Amino acid sequence: MDTTLHAPHDEGHPSGLMRWVTTTNHKDIGTLYLWFSLAMFLFAGALAMLIRAELFQPGLQVVNPAVFNQLTSMHGLIMIFGAIMPAFVGFANWQVPLMIGAPDMAFPRLNNWSFWLLPVAASLLLTSFFAPGGAMAAGWTMYPPLFMQGGIAYDMTILAIHILGLSSIMGAINIIVTILNLRAPGMTLMKMPLFVWTWLITAYLLVAVMPVLASVITMLLTDRHFGTHFFNAGGGGDPVMFQHIFWFFGHPEVYIMILPAFGIISTIIPTFARKKLFGYTSMVWAVASIAFLSFIVWAHHMFTTGMPVTGQLFFMYSTMLIAIPTGVKVFNWVATLWRGSLTFETPMLFAIAVVCLFTIGGFSGVVLALVPVDIQLQDTYYVVAHFHYVLFSGAAMSIMGGIYYWLPKWTGHMYDETLGKWHFWLTAIAFNVTFFPMHFLGLAGMPRRIPDYALQFADFNLIASLGAFVLGVAQLLFMYTVIKCIRGGRAAGDKPWDGADTLEWTLPSPPPYHSFNTPPRVD
Repeated sequence: MDTTLHAPHDEGHPSGLMRWVTTTNHKDIGTLYLWFSLAMFLFAGALAMLIRAELFQPGLQVVNPAVFNQLTSMHGLIMIFGAIMPAFVGFANWQVPLMIGAPDMAFPRLNNWSFWLLPVAASLLLTSFFAPGGAMAAGWTMYPPLFMQGGIAYDMTILAIHILGLSSIMGAINIIVTILNLRAPGMTLMKMPLFVWTWLITAYLLVAVMPVLASVITMLLTDRHFGTHFFNAGGGGDPVMFQHIFWFFGHPEVYIMILPAFGIISTIIPTFARKKLFGYTSMVWAVASIAFLSFIVWAHHMFTTGMPVTGQLFFMYSTMLIAIPTGVKVFNWVATLWRGSLTFETPMLFAIAVVCLFTIGGFSGVVLALVPVDIQLQDTYYVVAHFHYVLFSGAAMSIMGGIYYWLPKWTGHMYDETLGKWHFWLTAIAFNVTFFPMHFLGLAGMPRRIPDYALQFADFNLIASLGAFVLGVAQLLFMYTVIKCIRGGRAAGDKPWDGADTLEWTLPSPPPYHSFNTPPRVD
């Protein structure tokens, strides 16, 4: 790879508060997304601390049952739409143009708008907590008939999700056009870094499924206020139809939150193994296969709704089928590590943890794909353990590893490796202490979303709550480490990781405000 010309550092750099309000620069917007994501992550984490404080011991001691339901619903919605998705979009804004040699995103002003919709939606979502009816006591999935009965808080939630969806669609279109049209000369599709591939496929998923979510919550809104009966059995509607439409969005959404994580892991592991990624082409096909299969497995969330046996069998087998391309990815990561010249800096520790822990989440997903088993475990803490092993140890820990990996490039400073490793070990250990016991709770029959429980569940809940409190404190250490790195420290150099070989490492650290005046040539 050869970069022929870079703009002088900070040339044309605006300053002051208005820089952040009006910016169309992909790096600034990526930074805004990441800070917004961190704020939402800490807020949703604080809600989780309240949940675990209530579940610390049997009985009601912190919140009443209605508030407990609001906390669980708000925790889920904010983590998904406010923390995980914006973080990955922040990575895409920062890294996709740098990795493909583009001067910026294809539609810079649209990029600005797609970010600034987020604080508006988040404000609506958070203030719904204090509106009449309370925030989302009916659950983050918004199932009727419960969702038909709430106050204006439910309408605020619907509007917030519409705005979040609009932001996601605009961002996805921007990413697709950028990748397809602005690649550097010589960079064919099969020369793109895998992170770019995962985001290209994720963006197509977003464009496909966000209108589905918008349509179903619009139908819910008209049922609430305009006399329609889409989901009202008394008027000829069907409440279960809501679940079909919602999960047709909801299961691809799971992969929207994990495919960019796969891209991050596929970038970090080859760097610290000092080897090329094993099986690049098979990885691309595996990601594409996962995206396709994600559209045909939605009803495995609905095995207890009275589905015909034929339907149960189809969704059970198709769900098990999705384990094959996922297994290909895990095999390729392990093969990349095999006989590599490994070092274990903080990003590599997070990457290895993701491979191990996400695999556990995948196995429990295969368990839940089995209809007879799922009928027993549906809506128990086994399901809670499963999706946290997928989404926290898969998505959130990938985000943390990615931040440690690219932070020296973004800031020009090396983070404190000792603090980074403390953060990793506290997070990895506390995560397992929190969520692994939930498998046992679920197998013993403890239902999810309840503020009180029988004495037989007390010990495992005590362990899980203690782990959760440590996990929460560890994320404050993460925030401190990031801020300390931004404020200064040892100079990172243009290429702090000697195994890195993607295009962004040819730029200075931090990259100039305008990265590529002349497109680089990729050989």
